[in-house]
Amino acid sequence: MNNIKNLDSALSHLADVVDQRRDAFKAGQADPKTSYTALLFSKGDDGILKKIGEEATEAVMAAKDARNANLAPEQQKLLIGEMADLWFHCLIALSQFGLRPEDVITELERRLGTSGIEEKAARKAASKE
Repeated sequence: MNNIKNLDSALSHLADVVDQRRDAFKAGQADPKTSYTALLFSKGDDGILKKIGEEATEAVMAAKDARNANLAPEQQKLLIGEMADLWFHCLIALSQFGLRPEDVITELERRLGTSGIEEKAARKAASKE
């Protein structure tokens, strides 16, 4: 459980930095030519979401390569790097929509102990109502 708290704290800190940079961009204090985070926010919802798709694809490809290489150290490093990129861009999207990683962690904790199959069925049933 200690690792979850450390992960929660690390994600919260990163989200704070992303939110600060988002606010700086919105206030005209961050230039998309010199700040990657400002560049992402300048692209709006669609640009941010497109970037998540690209990063997800890169993470999938790195995982496939790692699987084929029996997770050799260089493939581990590549997979970790691609996952970090994906998580970072997900933090950007959460910030864009006024959400936080704590919201995601709360949802994951809510699902803890529930069968994934049951949880998915419950979401489908709720969406039909």
